[in-house]
Amino acid sequence: MIKFGTGGWRAVIGDDFIRENITRVAAGVAELRRIEGGTTPIIIGYDRRFLSDSAAKWIAGTLAAYDIQVLFLNRSAPTPLIMHTVMKLGLDYGMEVTASHNPSEYNGIKLIVKEGRDAPAETTAQLEEIIANLPEVKSLEFNEAVAAGKITYIKNPFNEFLDDILGVLDTDAIREAGLRILFDPMHGSSAYPLMVIFHTTRCTLDIINNNKDAYFGGSMPAPTESTLADLSRRVVSGGYDLGIGVDGDGDRLGIIDKNGRYISANEILVMLYYYLHEYKGWRGPVVRNLATTHMLDRVAESFGEVCYEVPVGFKWISSKIDEVDAVLGGESSGGLTVRGHIHGKDSVYAAALFVEMIAKIGRSPSEIMDDLTQKYGSYEMSEFNLRFQPEDKARINEIVFVEKKLPDFGEKPVKVSYEDGCKVYFENGFIICRFSGTEPLLRIFAEAPVKAKADEYIDAFAAFLGLSR
Repeated sequence: MIKFGTGGWRAVIGDDFIRENITRVAAGVAELRRIEGGTTPIIIGYDRRFLSDSAAKWIAGTLAAYDIQVLFLNRSAPTPLIMHTVMKLGLDYGMEVTASHNPSEYNGIKLIVKEGRDAPAETTAQLEEIIANLPEVKSLEFNEAVAAGKITYIKNPFNEFLDDILGVLDTDAIREAGLRILFDPMHGSSAYPLMVIFHTTRCTLDIINNNKDAYFGGSMPAPTESTLADLSRRVVSGGYDLGIGVDGDGDRLGIIDKNGRYISANEILVMLYYYLHEYKGWRGPVVRNLATTHMLDRVAESFGEVCYEVPVGFKWISSKIDEVDAVLGGESSGGLTVRGHIHGKDSVYAAALFVEMIAKIGRSPSEIMDDLTQKYGSYEMSEFNLRFQPEDKARINEIVFVEKKLPDFGEKPVKVSYEDGCKVYFENGFIICRFSGTEPLLRIFAEAPVKAKADEYIDAFAAFLGLSR
C-alpha cells in the first residue's frame, strides 16, 4: 500500500521505494491531473539521497508516457525551490523526490499542488485510491522522452528564487555586520542557494558536509541539537559568529550560537516573530502547530495579536497564514515560512532572515533569547520518540484514542483535545501524544516553565502506556 503522510510518501529503499512503486505514483499523478483537468507541465526535482536522481528520471519518463510535458532540473534542488517554481510558473503540480529529514534508508516523493502548496489530505487520499486501482503503468525511457521533446531541462530556476529572497532582505545591514558563518547543509541539496545569498551579502562563509553522501555521514539529515553537535564544537573552536544547519531537502533550520548553544526551532520562531513585528513593523498574528511552543501565544498577546493553533502538517500552517494574514507560521520540528513568500517551509529564506536579524539587532541569538525569556517567562520543551511495532500501535491507539484514558499528571488539565493526536493543556504547560505522519514513531512532546516538569509529564505518559523512556 502506498500511503501519503504529512510530508508525502516515504518508504524504505529496496522494500517499498522501488521502481515499480515509484512509477505507480507518477502514473497516479498523471491520472489525477487528467481528472482535475490539468493542462500545465509538471516540474520534477530531487534531493541528494541514494536513488533520488534515478527515481526522478523514472517519474519523468512515466509522466511523458501519458503525454504530460515535464520540466526537469539537471541538478539536485531543495524542496522550497520546487514549490517556488510551481507558484511562479502557475503550474498545476510539482514533484520532489526526497524523504526530507528521515534516516538514510528512506526515500520518498512530495507532491506539490497549485500555488506551490503541499498537497492537502483530500488530494493525497484521492491519489492513494487512484494508485491502488491503476491498470498496467506506461513508461518511456528518460533519454527517449528527452529526444521526443516531452522532457525539457528547465533553465536555472534558482535565479528568481534567490532574487525574490535577496529583494526583501536588508542586504546593506548584513554587509555592514561582517558576520563569520559556518554552514552545514548536512550533505543535502540546499548548499548552493545559501552560499549565493551569504556570499552576495559579504558574509565570511565556511562550509562542512557538502559532499554527496548516501548515509549522511552516519547521522540523521535533520538539524537537531544532537546532529549539530559537531557544528557546535567547530563554531566555538573557529570563533564563528553563527552556525547554520539545514536538513536534507532544505526545509528545516537549526542554529548554533557563537558560544556553541543550540538554538531550538521554537526559539527561532519566537525571535523571528518578535523581530519582524518590532523591528520591521510587520503587523499581524502568528501561526503554530499544536506541538510548538506556547511562548508564541504570550508574545502575540503582548502585541495585541493572536497566535493560531493548527494540526501538524505544514499545509495547515500555510493555509491559516493566508486566512488570517499572519506574519509567519512554523513548527517545533524546524520549518517555517513568512508572509509573502512560498506556501511551504523554507530554510533558505528563514536562515537569511535570521542572519539579517542578528546583523540589525547587533546581539547574539542567546542574548536576544535571554531578553525574551526575561520578558515573557521560561518555556522548556522535552520530547520522547518511540519506534513501535504494529501491535504496539494498535494497543496505544486503543488506550489513548479509543478509550481516551489519561494518566494522573498530578494536576488537573485545563482541557484535552483530540483534533490531532491527544493534547492535554495545563495552566502552565501541555503534553501531546501523536503518531508520526512520516515514520513509524510515537511522538510525545511536553512544555513547562522548567524542563524537569516537562520531563515529568512525559514520564507519566510513557509509564501509563508501559513504555520505557
